[in-house]
Formats: sequence, structure tokens, C-alpha cells
Amino acid sequence: MPRSLSSGPARQRLMLATLAIVSVLTAACSRDNAPKQAAAMPPLPVTVQEVQPTSLPTTIELMAQTEGAKETEVRARVGGILVKRLYEEGTVVKAGQPLFQIDRAPYENSLAEAKARADQTAREEARLKGLWTKQAISQKEYDDAVSANAIAQATLQQAQLNLSWTTVTAPVSGVSGRANKSDGNLISTADAVALTSVYQTNPMWVRFGLSDSDTADIPGGQLKPGMVKSVELVLPNEKVYEKPGKINFLASTIDTTLGTQQLRAEFDNKDGQLLPGQFVRVRLNIGERNSVYLVPQAAVLQTEQARLVMVAGPDNKVMPKPVQTAEWRGKDWVVTQGLQPGDKIIVDNLMKLRPGATVAPHGPQEGQGPGAAGQPPAAGGDGKSQAPEAAKQAAAPAKP
Repeated sequence: MPRSLSSGPARQRLMLATLAIVSVLTAACSRDNAPKQAAAMPPLPVTVQEVQPTSLPTTIELMAQTEGAKETEVRARVGGILVKRLYEEGTVVKAGQPLFQIDRAPYENSLAEAKARADQTAREEARLKGLWTKQAISQKEYDDAVSANAIAQATLQQAQLNLSWTTVTAPVSGVSGRANKSDGNLISTADAVALTSVYQTNPMWVRFGLSDSDTADIPGGQLKPGMVKSVELVLPNEKVYEKPGKINFLASTIDTTLGTQQLRAEFDNKDGQLLPGQFVRVRLNIGERNSVYLVPQAAVLQTEQARLVMVAGPDNKVMPKPVQTAEWRGKDWVVTQGLQPGDKIIVDNLMKLRPGATVAPHGPQEGQGPGAAGQPPAAGGDGKSQAPEAAKQAAAPAKP
């Protein structure tokens, strides 16, 4: 009698075979569905900015320091005890305004003595003159009296000057500095320390220097008179000073200590916005540069080999492009080489991009999500955007 399939061993073998077939089919279906699931992922949305060539002035930007057009040290002409400071430090003073008072008493006594001596010699000269006209004395006696009187009169004038110099006045008009000597100090004319300084702040001078690297792109490698079209001043708060300046000094030699060509610019400072000693930046306009592009700083990536940008191609595929940059202009890099008119620069989601990946580009006025162009880029120690690993690989030279 044949065995039934419902019997124990045969039934177990059938169940095991069925489970094996189901496992194989399940694995096959999983493999078939994996590419479909991966292909179903939507393209990454990115913000793009279409760039066009433009013309910009050729500029050189340099660190500089302001200084008064006249910086005059105030020194005492006579020595003595400093009795009083007669001005408020840091205020505007006028030429001839009293600043310090030195003890007058010793110089008043010297003046009184000199006056008495001068009166005596004047009387003696007058007396001897009468005798000389009568030939009662010799010519030499009369000449000695005239000389003695002249010396006494000169000594009197010097004593008067010394007394007036006990009041130390401002030699020029300007902003006063800090007093370097306090009341009660002994003032000496041989002292190397000035009592204070007066700064003439209108106009304001700005001093700076050009190195070889600064002039490398200038025709002839040297800045000459007449090449500077305009001068701008960038303040410490990054704002451009509203009044243009002009070059009033251009050295014809190189400073052997600093290794730079020294220059000086002059700016109107009637409102007193500029202060002596400020560190600022000078921007020299020396011509015009054509066919350059303005690219947001956030879109320029820095690698060990070069700077590059990510571009959305005609088929919305990500393409890295190495570029050459000049300087910053506002929030943009000035790109001199590497781009073409109409390139669509990707300005956000840069860390998620891979060369060849498909993206969904949109303009900057459309919806802005996290990490969009308006947000600050991830920055390294130098404040420049750091390239993702895939961009670094794209920029790296191919191995042989």
C-alpha cells in the first residue's frame, strides 16, 4: 500500500523544500526592487545663481594707518616746576592757547635783575656820552659803556622771553594729546619726553606701502605717478569712507627696512570721523578688468590643489569647475578664469553634492530651506568654505 504524503518524513521534506523556494524568491525580489527603490529617490534640490561676465575696476587693497597731517610735539623752552595743566586732554586747541604753566617766580626775579642792570647801563652810557662829547674821557671808555648797555638790554629781552615761555602754548591748532607730565614734575629742556602732542586731523593722512607681490599684476611691476585713478578708504567696520582721497606722496625708492614702496593718501576729515593711529585699508583703483565673474563666497570651495565651484550642467548633473580668483568684493569672490557665461553656480547644499549626481536647481528667489545661499557657509580657520570630500577628489590630479 503506498505511503500517504501526509505521513511524517515525506511531509517534513516537502515543507523544507517549500521554505527554500520562498527564501530564494524573496531574495530575488529584494535584489530586483533595490535599484528601483534607489532610482525612486528624488534629485537633491539646490539653489543656483547664473553668472554673466562683467567689468570691474582693477584695485589693490592694502593695510594702512592714519596719521595727522601735522603731529607736533609740545616741549618746554625753559625748565622749572610744572605748576598746572591748563587744557583738557583730548580736546581741540587753537594755536597759541596756553597748555601748561611752569613756575614763574625764578624768571620774574631774573627779569627784575636784568631790568635793573639795563637801567644802570643805560644811565652810564648817557653820562659818559656827555663827557665824551666834551673830550673829557677817551673813546675807549665811551665805547665800553655803549657795549655794556647793549649787553644789558639783550639780557633784559632774554629775561622777558624766558618769563613768557613759562606759559607753554600750542604751536598749531588741532586735537590735543595726553599730558606726559603731571603737576609738580621738574621740567628740563634736555628732557627727551614731550609734554604732549597736538594733531592736525583735517586733512587726515593715511600711510601705507606696496610690496613686490602687491605690484606683480601691474604693468611693469611698479606703481608710477598718474596710474592711480581713485583712492578709497575702508574703515574698521568694513564700511567705505564716503569721501574719496588722493595720493599726495609716492616714494621713488624702496624702503630698505620694510622692503616696500611708501605712499601716502590724503582724505578730508572735517567731521572728525577719522582719528590718528587707526588701522584701516586703502583701496587703489588703477584701471579696469573685463570679463570677470562675481561668485558668492559660499559657493567657492577650497581644496589643497585649487579653488573650485559646483555647476549644474544642462542635464542637471553636478560638475566641479576649478576657478582662479582675485580679491573679495563685498560678499563675492572675483573669479578671473574657469567660468563661462550662463554657468549655473550651486550655492547651497554643497556638502551633500557628488560629481555626476542629479540635482533639482531653482533660483535664489524661490523657496529657501536650511543651508541655502543666504546662510553663512561652513568656514575653516581662514574663513573660506571647505570643499566636501568628493569635490576634493574631483579636483585632485589623476594618477598615472
